[in-house]
Amino acid sequence: MTITEKILARESGAKLISPGDNIWVNAGILLTHDVCGPGTIGIFQREFGRDAKVFDREKIVILPDHYIYTDDEKAHRNVDTLRAFVREQGLPYFYDPGTSSYCGVCHVALPELGHVRPGETIFGTDSHTCTHGALGAFATGLGNTDAGFIMGAGKLLVKVPPTLRFVLDGQMPARLSAKDLILHIIGDISVNGATYCAMEFTGEAIAALSIEERCTICNMAVEAGAKNGIIAPDRKTLDYVNARTKKPFEPLTSDPGAPVQAEYRYDVSKLEPVVAKPHLPDNKALARDCRGVAVDQVYIGSCTGGKLEDFVMAARLLKGRKVSVRTLIVPATRQVEQGLLDTQIDGQSLRAIFEAAGVEPIAPPSCAACLGGPADTFGRTKGNEVVVSTTNRNFIGRMGSKDSQIYLASPYTAAASAITGHITDPRDV
Repeated sequence: MTITEKILARESGAKLISPGDNIWVNAGILLTHDVCGPGTIGIFQREFGRDAKVFDREKIVILPDHYIYTDDEKAHRNVDTLRAFVREQGLPYFYDPGTSSYCGVCHVALPELGHVRPGETIFGTDSHTCTHGALGAFATGLGNTDAGFIMGAGKLLVKVPPTLRFVLDGQMPARLSAKDLILHIIGDISVNGATYCAMEFTGEAIAALSIEERCTICNMAVEAGAKNGIIAPDRKTLDYVNARTKKPFEPLTSDPGAPVQAEYRYDVSKLEPVVAKPHLPDNKALARDCRGVAVDQVYIGSCTGGKLEDFVMAARLLKGRKVSVRTLIVPATRQVEQGLLDTQIDGQSLRAIFEAAGVEPIAPPSCAACLGGPADTFGRTKGNEVVVSTTNRNFIGRMGSKDSQIYLASPYTAAASAITGHITDPRDV
């Protein structure tokens, strides 16, 4: 069996499963946040009873992150609903905005906090829950109805997905990143190319990537329609996880020769920096072929592009240079925010590099404009701006205005474009 099939089999109690089987799968973690949490709670209370208790307090993680720094009353009401539920249930893992426990974007914070462990199942009310497959877990997004059921029952009926295997070999060229790799793949197979499949990433190029870069790849599996993205755990994975949790876990890997629905092979040494043009993540183009596109705003942040290593990439290009367009920096979590101060390049902190380059005042950690958000959301587009963004989606209206044009790119390409004022291949800076 593949790694995805093995995890699902173990959590269902089955010895052998195949794609297409419908099985009851135990939930290792149920993740929710301020957008979907209140709906999930409402369904749980309606179906299980107003006084019902959650299936396991240790397995519910609530990380508000989407609409945090806003005056919007409805956004505040959502967080108040979460607070009340957490008090009623005595839930230990609630990272409350406005307190010292607040972390930031759930998909970056969850592994930081040690909630992601190889071989386990993670269900979350956010499509980018697939991020956590980078640590060898089966992680997938779902709707409020399924989440409400898990909250009470601790399990979910799952159709076993077939696996698509992506073998990436070769040595990464300078100024190519994991964001370029996944944009290449999505551009090749389309936004429907992995519908309800497991995207398994392997090969020497994947093994060479850091954990944060692996998260970038698995994060965008859903942009190809996938049920989950996953990378088999190795020593890097185990070291990362063991440094963050003392809870036991049992990693799993695919059997040699396990059958898959299809296999795709890439030599990353032959790939170039790319962007996804409006308005789909599969609208791939080489960055060097988009030099004529003038840029109004550059946005570096989100669960895809707001991790510490993303900012290191951007800072390498921005050090000693000035941005020529509005450039926004949004760290994903408080830990990343602190990393902007603690991490240095040639004796200068990342924060100092960004400030010297002339970026906008650095935002506090949250999803900010990635999902548009209320009218006062930091970085929200308000007109027909052209934006180069390290986020994961460029749908119409995704970052606010329906008239804006969003180009998805790596942190390298975003920083290079901020310097020149037009879409720029980072190798040209």
